[in-house]
Amino acid sequence: MAFFSTDGWTSCALGHQHWGRAGAAGLLLHRDGDDGPEVLLQHRALWSHHGGTWGTPGGALHAGEPAHVGALREVREELGLDPEDVVLGDCSVDDHGGWAYTTVLARPARPIDPRELLLDGESDGVGWWPLADLGAVDLHPGLAASLPRLLPLLAAAVPDPDGTRRTEE
Repeated sequence: MAFFSTDGWTSCALGHQHWGRAGAAGLLLHRDGDDGPEVLLQHRALWSHHGGTWGTPGGALHAGEPAHVGALREVREELGLDPEDVVLGDCSVDDHGGWAYTTVLARPARPIDPRELLLDGESDGVGWWPLADLGAVDLHPGLAASLPRLLPLLAAAVPDPDGTRRTEE
């Protein structure tokens, strides 16, 4: 199936401007850290929309592209992670009427060291952040607004016997 680019600005029913005429998606990678759950966030380059904030790797969906496929494509483009590096979990949709951002939760399928990731210029840093410290981070406004929906999904992920996390069914 071929996709075409829908890069560009659009307005939603709430009157906001958003990047991605067919919506957008990002990957929220989470793991158990030494001091509790952690998420992998990228520091957005200053030239980008909401530059200087921390958020999920993500971006515009192509027309007809499923959100999980777009999130995997974006994390490959922005951080150099391949689909086999992650295990997908639940999704959360922030629907603004005529435009939506889908956050795809995932856990690492292998240890992921931020120093080994290949940044593409859309971000100037990446790191694991403890959930407990997110209040001290300048979060991307969309991620900050979505946290009330995302935190219960992250809390529902329970450790498997091998120490990885899965979403409780």
